[in-house]
Amino acid sequence: MMGKRIDGKAIAAELRAQVALETVAIKKQGIEPSLAVVIVGDDPASRTYVNNKKKACAEVGIRSLEFALPKETSQKELEELVQRLNKDPDVDGILVQSPLPKGLDEKAIVNEINPQKDVDAFHPVNVGHIMIGDYKLLPCTPAGIMELLRHENISVEGKQCVVIGRSNIVGKPMAMLLMHANGTVTICHSKTKNLKEICKQADILVAAVGKTKFVTKEMVKPGAVVIDVGMDRDENGKLCGDVDYEAVEPIASAITPVPGGVGPMTIAMLLKNTLTASKQRRG
Repeated sequence: MMGKRIDGKAIAAELRAQVALETVAIKKQGIEPSLAVVIVGDDPASRTYVNNKKKACAEVGIRSLEFALPKETSQKELEELVQRLNKDPDVDGILVQSPLPKGLDEKAIVNEINPQKDVDAFHPVNVGHIMIGDYKLLPCTPAGIMELLRHENISVEGKQCVVIGRSNIVGKPMAMLLMHANGTVTICHSKTKNLKEICKQADILVAAVGKTKFVTKEMVKPGAVVIDVGMDRDENGKLCGDVDYEAVEPIASAITPVPGGVGPMTIAMLLKNTLTASKQRRG
């Protein structure tokens, strides 16, 4: 039995089509959802991400505004730009592309964003809402993963869920969302002992460590659902994930590929968040 390949690209396309329909509907009421994307410096990966986000916005009818700043930009200048966007009645979502150049305080910038316009859901206020479970906006990657599980009719309730990685962007919010869905959650990280044994107990295993092919077949219980958040390059420079796909696929019941798994969902959820922020803010 080969694991079912979860097609994130196809599921993301459905989500985007849904967002496009809703965008048409709210435009008829005279509301144009808009996303401000701020990029500082000339990191090529960041540039690619920003271009993809702009293209996705255009596809669903969301207006995107780009603010490209030189890498010499000061903390104060960046904060002033964010404050201006906070006040701008025509801006619904604000996204500051990370990583920021050295010398800029990312945390301070995130804290500066109006929580209602924080489409990444990284602001402490939004993080608090996620913890409590009364959230309006969710971090795009974990939200996209929950959407994938829903779409594939994979129930989380009562399942042993293991998340490898404890970042604020993926690991922690992912664990909270699985818990809100009634999963029993273990978070593993670099200091975890008996990692292999813990992973082997997972019915749902989420790998978000950023290490090429970190999850081997010895770590996966037969029939587990394996979600790969990694975006790495293998020894030949080919895009791959945190999971050794070839080895794990035959024993998993379902698995996300890289590319084409979680990645497309992240951008689809960003569009959904922008639409949500627009509706929330404008009542």
